[in-house]
This record gives sequence, structure tokens and C-alpha cells, in this order.
Amino acid sequence: MASKKKGPRNVIGLKCSESGVINYITSKNKNNTKEKIKLMKYSPQLRKKTLHVETSKLK
Repeated sequence: MASKKKGPRNVIGLKCSESGVINYITSKNKNNTKEKIKLMKYSPQLRKKTLHVETSKLK
């Protein structure tokens, strides 16, 4: 089995600010990006683009 990488990249979830559901999972480099990520992404539940904010890292 492959070992987990140790490094500056963390797996995070992007949570919809309107519905409160985590729709997207991505990774970010904690050395280059100190602040929380905020992106306009499509929310399938609301069927429109909404603001998605970074949540705590996932395992």
C-alpha cells in the first residue's frame, strides 16, 4: 500500500454559504495560502452559483 505524503498540502472541503453542504473537496498549500479560500461555485441543491468557503481539513 502506498504511504501518505507528508508535506504542505492539506485536503479541505468547500462548504456552500447558503445551504451549508460540503459540495467540493480540494487541496491547498498551507505555506502559500494562509487565509481561507472563498470561491464562487455551482451548488446542485440550489441550482445556482453561490459562495463556497473553506472548511476544516478532511481526513
